[in-house]
Amino acid sequence: MMAKRGYHHGNLKQALIDATLKLVEERGPNGFTMAEAAKLAGVSSAAPYRHFRSKEDLLEEVALQGFEIFADLMEFAYNGGKPSPLSAFEATGRAYLAFAQKYPGHYITMFESGISFNVNSDLAHAAMRAKSVLHRAAEALISRIPPSKKPPSAMVSDHIWAMSHGVVELYTRGEPGNRSIYSAENLLETGIGIYLRGLGLIEPDN
Repeated sequence: MMAKRGYHHGNLKQALIDATLKLVEERGPNGFTMAEAAKLAGVSSAAPYRHFRSKEDLLEEVALQGFEIFADLMEFAYNGGKPSPLSAFEATGRAYLAFAQKYPGHYITMFESGISFNVNSDLAHAAMRAKSVLHRAAEALISRIPPSKKPPSAMVSDHIWAMSHGVVELYTRGEPGNRSIYSAENLLETGIGIYLRGLGLIEPDN
C-alpha cells in the first residue's frame, strides 16, 4: 500500500511541524486548524494528538525549533567576537535578518503568533540563548566607552534587536508595495551605523 504523502514512519512529529510551517507562511498562525495541519501532513485528524495536546502546543514546538535554529545562527555569526567587537556586533544584526528571510514560518510563529516565550522552560531557555548572544556582542562593543557615558549593554542590544525586528516587519514581511526603495540589508546596516556613530563607536563620515 502506498504511504500517505508527507508522513514518514517514526517521524510524525516533524511531519506535523513541517505542515504547520507551510500553513503559517500561507495563512498566518491563526489561519488554520489542527485538522488542516494533519491533512497536509497526510495523517488522520486524530494523529496529531499523539504528540500535541492542542494547536497552541504545536505552535509552541514550532517556536522552540525556530529559537534553537535562531540561537545557533546568532552564535555562528558572532563567532566569539572575532575578528573584532564591531564586526561581530554587526554580524549578529545581519543574522537576524537572514533568519527571518530563510525561515519565515519559524519567524512568524516565534514573533507573530502571540506565544509567550515563557510558556515552558525549554522555549524560554532557547529564546534567552538567542538574545544573550546580542547582549554579549553589545557588552564587548561598548566596553571602551567611559563609564560615565556608557549606556547599559542590555539597552544597546535591545535597541538593535528592535531595529532588526522593525526592518523585518516593515520591509521584509510587509506587502511589496509598502516596502522601501532600499533593501532590508541596506536599511539595517545604515541604521546600525547611525546608532553606533551616536555612541561614538564609529568615526563620523566626513
